[in-house]
Amino acid sequence: MKKIHFISIGIVLIILDQLSKLWIVSNISLGEVKAFLPGVFSLTYLRNYGAAFSILQNQQWFFFVITIAFLGAATRFFIKSKDHQIITRIGLLLILSGGIGNFIDRLRLGYVVDMIQLDFMDFAIFNVADSYLTVGVLVLVLALWKEN
Repeated sequence: MKKIHFISIGIVLIILDQLSKLWIVSNISLGEVKAFLPGVFSLTYLRNYGAAFSILQNQQWFFFVITIAFLGAATRFFIKSKDHQIITRIGLLLILSGGIGNFIDRLRLGYVVDMIQLDFMDFAIFNVADSYLTVGVLVLVLALWKEN
């Protein structure tokens, strides 16, 4: 698959993340919880002024610098990846899409919109971009492990 196809998929993923956040903000009050798949997950609208799991609250400049450095490194790694390294590219695509999705929130709103609450376990509330990041890191780790 060519890099342009990956870029197109990345744009679609970012749009899906932003649309999910827009829907939550438009349809659920801040702090409200609505069952979605009972026993599996609920939807709730939270504002996260920190990083994952709400650490480093209100450190926006830190997040801007770290995100730009992180996205730059991931982009460079993606550009240097070879056509046959499809798994590596998928992992990087997910990481870049998730990072950009949350960065858009930070630039536009000053916080990240979170909405997915797991009902079957006590876990931090997260969003679609966080899911991309998590899966992307796992895929990238597997790809790098397989290459060695």
